[in-house]
Amino acid sequence: MKVYLDNSATTAVEEEVLRAMLPYFSEEIGNAQSVHSFGRRAKAAVEHARRQVASLIKADPTEIIFLSGGTEADNLAIRGVAGAYSANGRHIITTRIEHPAVLAVCESLEREGFRVTYLPVGDCGSVSVESVRDAIASDTILISIMHANNETGALQPIEEIGRVIAEVRASGSAHLCFHTDAVQSVGKMAIDVDRLGVDLVSISAHKLHGPKGVGALYVRKGVRLAKLLYGGHHERDRRPGTENVTAIVGLGKAAEVALTRMEEMDRVRGLRDYFEQELRARISDVKINAGEVVRAPVISNITFRRIDGEALLIALDLRGIAASTGSACSSGSLEPSHVLTAMGLRRKDVLASLRFSLSRETTREEIDYTLRAIEEIVPGMRCLSEEDDMDEAEISLPVEYRS
Repeated sequence: MKVYLDNSATTAVEEEVLRAMLPYFSEEIGNAQSVHSFGRRAKAAVEHARRQVASLIKADPTEIIFLSGGTEADNLAIRGVAGAYSANGRHIITTRIEHPAVLAVCESLEREGFRVTYLPVGDCGSVSVESVRDAIASDTILISIMHANNETGALQPIEEIGRVIAEVRASGSAHLCFHTDAVQSVGKMAIDVDRLGVDLVSISAHKLHGPKGVGALYVRKGVRLAKLLYGGHHERDRRPGTENVTAIVGLGKAAEVALTRMEEMDRVRGLRDYFEQELRARISDVKINAGEVVRAPVISNITFRRIDGEALLIALDLRGIAASTGSACSSGSLEPSHVLTAMGLRRKDVLASLRFSLSRETTREEIDYTLRAIEEIVPGMRCLSEEDDMDEAEISLPVEYRS
């Protein structure tokens, strides 16, 4: 049996999405900037997709910019604001648990003379609203805090932070912008940009059953952005380059499908909760990371104490089960998860943690198969680990005390 539980890394393209895209690989060949009929049809398809994405987050279509994915969206949001508003200040606020696409940009801006405050999170994986309030200074131009964490699923208090920012603006700081990386929440839970109080939202198609290599950035009307790229005047002069019409059509359709199937997320949340409850009942010494807070319905991050997470990952893969040890963008890194570390987990517990991420396509049968596999694998791994510990302890004894 094959079980895919790494949907936070990427999701399967749904059949409806694929069908919508297919004509734009072949007969619909027009460039969306061309004035002939082929080009006009391509342009109409792009604008239809723009409306579909806008509907998913309750935005105006003119506020949607199409890009190559979530990483570019994060880069444009942060560097765009930094470049456009640097005359008003050079202070940025973010958290220690952001996606590398946010943290790396902030680190690069620090090298250019910007000041960045990296807020801590509690052991539940959530930043406090008061810490955000206390960090805001007279020269703060941007706050970038993710909506749902990509490793634990923990939802950050975006709506409450949005209200704090509204208060600050009312007192005279009109140039403070609020960005959220919502890659792991858009399409999986209801998003209303006005209710959240955000100015910029990053979206990625392949996290919501669309194609890879395309995403979007919501930019509230009135927010200025410096360009990352230079060339033509595409995307309302904010992102030059020939539009990837095929992928954009796929993102639009994926957004439409996600909106119409949003109620299915209740079933997925129930499956995730069942998975966690059964794990705790069947396996001793496991911990659900960020289990105390509201999370995105699809993510479960679990510490299996006294085992090696990579070894468990491989053992599950041999049984046809795909999971991950953290963010796909950090795979190959020798460093332990910066998210779990920021939450205060001990290094050995961080290295004993796996992320299981579900989707609308996940079934109860797949979850039960995974539970049986874990129940069979983990005890044996722990026995081997304890034997290794005993061997190490014996080696460390003075010679006169060895048998």
